[in-house]
Parts: sequence; structure tokens; C-alpha cells
Amino acid sequence: MSAVLDHDLPRARVAAGPTRVRVWGTGVLAALAWGTTGALTLLWPNTEVGFSEWVYTTEFGIAASVVAGLLAAIALLAPSGGRPGRVVVDTLRPSGPWIVALAVGVGLWELLTAKLAVLPSPFFAPPTALVEVYTDDWRRLGDSAWNSARLLLYGVSWGALAGFLVGVSIGWSRAVGYWVHPLIRFIGPVPASALLPIAFFAFPSSYAAAVFLIALATGFPVAVLTWSGVAGVNRNYYDVARTMGASPWFLVLRVAIPAALPQVFVGLFMGLGAAFSILVTAEMMGVKSGLGWYLTWAQGWASYSNMYAALIVMAILCSGLITLLFVLRDRVLSWQKGTVKW
Repeated sequence: MSAVLDHDLPRARVAAGPTRVRVWGTGVLAALAWGTTGALTLLWPNTEVGFSEWVYTTEFGIAASVVAGLLAAIALLAPSGGRPGRVVVDTLRPSGPWIVALAVGVGLWELLTAKLAVLPSPFFAPPTALVEVYTDDWRRLGDSAWNSARLLLYGVSWGALAGFLVGVSIGWSRAVGYWVHPLIRFIGPVPASALLPIAFFAFPSSYAAAVFLIALATGFPVAVLTWSGVAGVNRNYYDVARTMGASPWFLVLRVAIPAALPQVFVGLFMGLGAAFSILVTAEMMGVKSGLGWYLTWAQGWASYSNMYAALIVMAILCSGLITLLFVLRDRVLSWQKGTVKW
């Protein structure tokens, strides 16, 4: 039997034939798109409008061409490079259409601003102008982003803590709910930005006023949804815990709060979104540093490229913080992982 198997093994290998390697088609298209953008940037001269002189054009074109070369190498060679190459392709494959769309968008942006000057300067700047901002003004922009993140952290932390404690108290105690619930219904829906004059008058500094307003914007949704979560806990859970000798503190800490955590995280998501809006408003009105202040400063000097660069940093900061909050939620509520998408 073994002799027959050994004799048939080479024949089976020949029948199987060589493995066919498929080229990543979307990657080839992305390489062509980025190569076209690079060639457009390098070969088409810029149109000088007024006092605008766009720098880093050559460097940007070379960078786009390098990206095109890397994508071409990945699309054509990586699939036949064994397991590491296939891992690279599989990692980039879901983002392939977006890589193509990004190249097309950047190319049109460069064409309509620096090359044809269809979009009026200085209100619209080419992508190379953003590169200039990130390379020449990175210290001021980075300091503004850090100060905004720190101010947001202070305000959201205090607001989330206060809202969580108020929500648990209202949901657990009827006496607390009787006195606090009407106040929340009266004050909570008022936009925090409407309280800017009162906050700047009542607090000793504009920074403290901004922390209070961000905390107020965060605390209201956290309090309402935490209260809803605690109040909606199944009463059978309490009955089972009481029959096992649970104390009131055990019922709050080990039954009510864990059951209400999904609602608490929804409140945190809503509160974080409200905090971003009041953060920018507060920094524009009185705080002397931060991305909101940077936007006001750039607009005052008609530096619209700086303004667009700050908006991109702000979007990355906000999206990154919400992503981190979702990661925390999936870790804490592992049994509900993936039920809320971001």
C-alpha cells in the first residue's frame, strides 16, 4: 500500500499544477491615479495669482510619485511575495477604493487651485499650502492642538463624572429625583454656548469658564441616559440579589450600574460631540490658546491655508477621541461588542 502511495504522489503534484498569482487590480488603479497626480503637480506650471506663490510644489509631486511607485510594487509584486506580501495586500485591500478617491480628489484640488486658479485665492489654497503650514507652523499648531485636547479632557472628565453621579442618584432615589429632575429639565436643554456671558462673568478666568461650559455640555446627556439606564434595570435582578443578602450599596454598585453601562456610554458619545462644539466656541470667545483660537487668528490674518490645516487637525483629534471611546466601550462591554458602530 505504501509503495502505491509513494508512486502516486508525484503524479498528484503534477496534476495540481502551479499556483496562479492574481494582481491586485485596485492597487494598480490607485498607482495610476497617484502617478497622474504627481505628474500633474510636477509638469504643469502653477498660475501666479496676486501675492500667492505656492511652495513645496516639487516636493509634493515627488511624494505623490513615490506613493504611486510603492502602490505599483505592492499591487504587482506583493501577491507573489509569499505570506508577508499577501498580508500587505489583504491589509490595504479594504481601503483600495478610498486610496483611489483620495488621489483623484487631491489631483482635482491641485488642478483647480494652483494650476488653473478657478477657485479664488487666498480663500482656497492648494494641498501644497497645507504642507507649508505643517512644516513651517507646526509648533504653534501643535501647541494649539495640545491645549485643546487638555481643555477638552478637563471639561469632559468633570462633566462625565458629575453627570454619571447625578444620573445614578436620580435613577436610584425617588427623593433625589423629585428635587433634581425638574432642574435638569429646565437647565439641561439650554445650549451651553448661550451661557457664555454668565460663565465668563462668574468664573475668575476664561479657562475655568470654558471648563465649566464643556462639563455642562457633557454632563446633561450623560445624566439623562444614566438615569434612564438605572431606572430601566429589571426589578428581578434586585429581588434575586436581596434574597442572597445584598446590601443597598451592593445593589447600586454591582447590579444597577453594570446594567446601565450601555446607556452610560451612549450618553458619553453624545456628550463628547456636544463638548467639541462648545470647545471651539469657548476658545474663539475668550481662551487664548487652542484650535478655536488658532482658527480665529488665521482668519484675522487671512491665512486660510492655516485655517484649513487647523480644521484637518481638529477633525483628526475629534475622530480619534471618539474611536478611543468606542475601543473602551468594546473592552468594558465585551458582550455587546459591535452593537454600536463607528
